[in-house]
Amino acid sequence: MSRRLHFCLLALAAAIAACDRDAPTSPTGSEPGTAVGISSPPTERVSRERLARGLALALAEPGFRAVVKSRLDQSTMPEHKLHFQRFLQRDGWSSLREVARVSREAESAVEADASRSVALEMYLPVAEHRARWTGGSDILVATEREDGEAPVAFDIHGRRHLLSPSRPPTTPVLALVPVESNFDQPPSTAPFVCCAGGPAPPPTGPAGLYMTATHFVQDFEGWLKGAPEYEIHILGQSGQTDSLTSYQCAGEHASGYYVFDQNSLDWSGSVLLFNQQQLDSYRSQHPNQNFRVLALEDDDGACAIRLDNNRFKTFITVLQSQYPNLTGGKDTTTSGLGKIVKRANALQRILRAAYSFITSQDDLIGNAVEDVVTGENHAGFNWTVKGESNATNGWIRLQMK
Repeated sequence: MSRRLHFCLLALAAAIAACDRDAPTSPTGSEPGTAVGISSPPTERVSRERLARGLALALAEPGFRAVVKSRLDQSTMPEHKLHFQRFLQRDGWSSLREVARVSREAESAVEADASRSVALEMYLPVAEHRARWTGGSDILVATEREDGEAPVAFDIHGRRHLLSPSRPPTTPVLALVPVESNFDQPPSTAPFVCCAGGPAPPPTGPAGLYMTATHFVQDFEGWLKGAPEYEIHILGQSGQTDSLTSYQCAGEHASGYYVFDQNSLDWSGSVLLFNQQQLDSYRSQHPNQNFRVLALEDDDGACAIRLDNNRFKTFITVLQSQYPNLTGGKDTTTSGLGKIVKRANALQRILRAAYSFITSQDDLIGNAVEDVVTGENHAGFNWTVKGESNATNGWIRLQMK
């Protein structure tokens, strides 16, 4: 039987085996993370902590640290990320064997934990740590499920620590957290070169709805999960139901004119949110419906909304009570102004989206509402991003081109 097949089969047996194995405990007697979210089943959380502890113990070996440092440095992913399960499998599973040996676990037990856990990525999320760590023993391995939790960390002696959820420690931290990046489509590092030998200017995008500036009041991302990954979704009626679905996503991992990579609280540029053909098609299929512009900070799976439906419905209900029937948008033609996007009625309040309790929830930044509706004015912007409990979480500029 191949080890890969064995890896998969062990996932079935892992749930039974987990009941007989104790979770790693803190040498200081501290309790597990401060907030155990409903989206993190206990066995998966325990498996991930065990993997983090085993990785930390393995990092006590200078040769293993050199391998990890080299692989991180060679990674072409943003922030030099590595897919953890694939890292274990490389070079004939040598890393898995080393983790098992040093942590005194059976290889099959480490495989079972890796199979039971969600896909994980490992990297140093703090830029200063990445610059300073040279492969020495001054390293912690930390993991968390939800933003706002106290990250659970292990040193190279296997001792368990709780870290601050709001600020990183001075010791470099190697994060072991759920995958946010697309490792099957790594970014290209080669610039596009045109006929004259220099970089080609970006071609003009198609007609449609564009976003040209944003400001968010916070980054909605804990330090252990690195740089924020903002996404803008165009939500509209799903079929003829009372549910909403995402018709288009603009974000770091989108494609073409929909690529949008914001790494700070402020951004300006030009990103397509919904082209004119999409707008016309939506209007034809849903003549009495309009769309919503939703901002998220992605925590688990690019351009795939993961939000609890009850939470989303409560969010929209509160928003509708504040701004009745004016929380959506539509494109229209106005005399003297040409094509514009303006406030409109948006009826649906239920989100049709796949959400599994084993995944993290995305951070809900908010629904864009035109500033003439909210009564808020921010120079250079025309729509306000309203979050849960009607909090103002940012503002954006939308325009038709």
